Amino acid sequence: MGFKGFAEGGIASIVAGCSTHPLDLIKVRMQLQGETLAPVPALRPALAFPGSATVAIPQPALAPPRRPGPIAVGRQILFAEGPAALFSGVSATVLRQTLYSTTRMGLYEILKTKWSSSTSTTGGAPTIPLYKKITAGLISGAVGAAVGNPADVAMVRMQADGRLPMAERRNYKGVGDALGQMVRREGVRSLWRGSALTVNRAMIVTASQLATYDQAKEAILRKGLMPDGLPTHVAASFTAGLVAAVASNPVDVVKTRVMNMKVEKGAPPPYAGALDCALKTMRAEGPMALYKGFIPTVSRQGPFTVVLFVTLEQVRAILKDF
Repeated sequence: MGFKGFAEGGIASIVAGCSTHPLDLIKVRMQLQGETLAPVPALRPALAFPGSATVAIPQPALAPPRRPGPIAVGRQILFAEGPAALFSGVSATVLRQTLYSTTRMGLYEILKTKWSSSTSTTGGAPTIPLYKKITAGLISGAVGAAVGNPADVAMVRMQADGRLPMAERRNYKGVGDALGQMVRREGVRSLWRGSALTVNRAMIVTASQLATYDQAKEAILRKGLMPDGLPTHVAASFTAGLVAAVASNPVDVVKTRVMNMKVEKGAPPPYAGALDCALKTMRAEGPMALYKGFIPTVSRQGPFTVVLFVTLEQVRAILKDF
């Protein structure tokens, strides 16, 4: 299994990542909505009376504007930045999938094979208890995230750049330029900004996604609902995508905001860390802000997971004799 598992997972991940990149970009833009809003009470002109102190009268608070949904955000990107903007940061996505997903997919297969029972099989494949699948997912997700964090930071920044005013945009030319600018302006440590969040999210996503897929596929085959083929792969992968989206969205929102924050020299960062970001987000926008971008997360995670596992099964079939 060794190297072949990494190659199979890497190919499937790159195909899935590139094909669903526009949905991921919309998700990132939605997760950043409202972040820069800092409501300050507006004051009416001061009232002054002879012999009295000047008094400023606060105006009634205005209701916050309704934020656009995923379709509206997608239209905004198309009209304001052009069709090519939907693939902003795609080079970072390729690098991220090459580093992060190749590592987590390959390592998961190694651990799963090592811990599998040699006697219990389902559909010809060794099976292991669910808790071992989850453990394998947690370990492989953590390692993959640590390896791929620089590409993850670059991807988030490149995807978010178009929402900024022209004077504030970073205008990265590609993932290499993004990584180079971060090192020159913010130091090497900036490449691992939000790495704790990335690792936590990757552990949650990998454990829920890969373990759910294997468990769902085994259940379908064991109960004889469908044969081992495309319909089974689609059903199991869609289930895995839904579970992964529900489990990971709060961590994903915080990760996106921490990675995207601008840190000026001599000024304190907007967020002191993940917990600070989560608390500030909930205080300013309410607890459900942690599920901001959930619809595009599901819309992206579902197709991504389906493409990932369907492609993976096809690549495995092609490479089975190698």
